[in-house]
Amino acid sequence: MNMTEIEKLVEQQAIERMMFDYSYALDMNQPDTLAALFVEDCEVSYAPNFGATGMEAYKKTLEGIGTFFRGTSHHNSNICVDFVSAAEANVRSIVLAVHRYTKERPDGILYGQYFDTVVKVDGAWKFKRRELRTTMTTDYHVRAANAIGRAD
Repeated sequence: MNMTEIEKLVEQQAIERMMFDYSYALDMNQPDTLAALFVEDCEVSYAPNFGATGMEAYKKTLEGIGTFFRGTSHHNSNICVDFVSAAEANVRSIVLAVHRYTKERPDGILYGQYFDTVVKVDGAWKFKRRELRTTMTTDYHVRAANAIGRAD
């Protein structure tokens, strides 16, 4: 992998932008824009028994975001990019997500981490694999899943 430090910085910024675009598209209820950020043979795991393998299955996971939530606000931070090659990287980030439901109930908050594999396809970074691990939740509609273990 003969990437210069400048090339790594440029590509890291492009990866971060893709991640921010994911959160924005999710918050704006733009499922087609979300799907375009993934490769056809993607793997997604948001919780045990909730995820997808392949684009068609992933699109099905997006069908309820406009009717289940009145609004969401996803915040990404602590993005760490480890390049495997010039066209693949492993990425770890923190997510704080606030969810306002269409049903009358308190806003749900999720605190967690994303573990991603991203690949560069036709000059654009895309998600190959996305796994959410939940640290904890407050009034969230799903119990904490894929929990992050802490060292004892």
